[in-house]
Amino acid sequence: MLKFDEMYLESGALAAGLMKQGGASGAQFMTQGTASDIRSHYRAYAQWLAAQSADAMKARREEAEMIFRRVGITFAVYGDKDEDGSGTERLIPFDLIPRIIPAAEWGGMERGLAQRVTALNRFIHDVYHDQEILRAGVIPAEQILHNAQYRPQMMGVHVPNDIYSHISGVDIVRAPDADGVGQYYVLEDNLRVPSGVSYMIEDRKMMMRLFPELFNAHRVAPVEHYPDLLLETLRASAPDTTGEPTVVVLTPGMYNSAYFEHAFLAQQMGVELVQGQDLFVRDGFVYMRTTRGPKRVDVIYRRLDDDFLDPHVFRADSTLGCAGLMEAYCAGHVTLCNAVGTGVADDKSIYPYVPAMIEFYLGEKPILNNVPTYMCRKPEDLKYVLANLKDLVVKEVHGAGGYGMLVGPASTRQQIEDFARVLKEKPGNYIAQPTLSLSTCPTFVESGIAPRHIDLRPFVLTGKTVQMVAGGLTRVALKEGSLVVNSSQGGGTKDSWVLEV
Repeated sequence: MLKFDEMYLESGALAAGLMKQGGASGAQFMTQGTASDIRSHYRAYAQWLAAQSADAMKARREEAEMIFRRVGITFAVYGDKDEDGSGTERLIPFDLIPRIIPAAEWGGMERGLAQRVTALNRFIHDVYHDQEILRAGVIPAEQILHNAQYRPQMMGVHVPNDIYSHISGVDIVRAPDADGVGQYYVLEDNLRVPSGVSYMIEDRKMMMRLFPELFNAHRVAPVEHYPDLLLETLRASAPDTTGEPTVVVLTPGMYNSAYFEHAFLAQQMGVELVQGQDLFVRDGFVYMRTTRGPKRVDVIYRRLDDDFLDPHVFRADSTLGCAGLMEAYCAGHVTLCNAVGTGVADDKSIYPYVPAMIEFYLGEKPILNNVPTYMCRKPEDLKYVLANLKDLVVKEVHGAGGYGMLVGPASTRQQIEDFARVLKEKPGNYIAQPTLSLSTCPTFVESGIAPRHIDLRPFVLTGKTVQMVAGGLTRVALKEGSLVVNSSQGGGTKDSWVLEV
């Protein structure tokens, strides 16, 4: 019997071996378990799904692919090259079956996210000012001051409201605890230029277009107002020197993997999408070139990394940023969202310390737990990791997109031996985590309906207040048995439903 851990009450379905069973059609779906086995918030949807034929679902999927391709909702995969050497443009696979979260579960997650992001912002401010957490010995100073993402140029720089990560994407997984009951864990914090929110919005639009009857039958919390909340957050972060701030989205250009999202958010907010050559600095202020002459810019929602922002300060060969931008920023004449230097808090070597940050700055116990993590720079942790590589996931501390990692249970003996040699050479570059029995959700694949592993990326907005839309981007590992959900590694997306009470 197939088990879908997000849907069924039993947690025993987490075993990877169950993934080797065949898929089911909608008609076969309800035979996998009784109605009493299904978690209450999935029951109405499960009954609807059981009445759908495989042909009808396939037709809907083909319709979605056609519309996404026509709209241009693509993702550049740099590992695959076209003839001109640029990345291959691909559709991110969209799954028709939503991930459903009950209101009570979301409420706890929302409180945990607000707590976590608040502590992270306090940490970043502290790192670039009094460094109390370093003096207290909570985090080793060398972990910060020698971190590749630490920006000494930010020492003593004031930013509006002391907020550094205005847009945070926190990756969350659900897995059983010691008692076999599912709970949520934070897998990763993304505080620099987190992406994916446009797919959250477009997935919802597509579901409402394909299955309007489902939204009449379910009270699904909306996500379409995210651009309004984003613009409100950006405007609230403007320097005090302006009453009517001008906001722009700064993109590296159309060859960036997330360019669709940059253009989408600018359009949805009704602000200009600019590139570095559209901006210039004069008398310590930033301006954009327009057909009516220069216009002062107050807030830049930047979608490129620190290194490319200002050739006078960072990479001298960068043509993507704006010369003099850091001077205007440090003078308080423009706000960058997210702030320069936020990467020091989302480095995977800092992740294990976030629970301690919450206690240090807020005096509270973490609402959302971390995944247990081994820091390979510690000799005792390295010894354990090397002895148990076949059972662990090992990640580069600066890595992203599912690259530079080892998934022990899915690796060959030779791959494990090769990775061990790399790990011994530079242990400080890696952390390791157990391969959690991640929950699975029904997913419509070629063979029918089958379980696939998922995670969730909610987007937390921090201005004068912390706010977020209910839900986020559910990413799904479409390869059978895979734990890697990243789009660059063949993962897809689902609509995330938070049911309102």
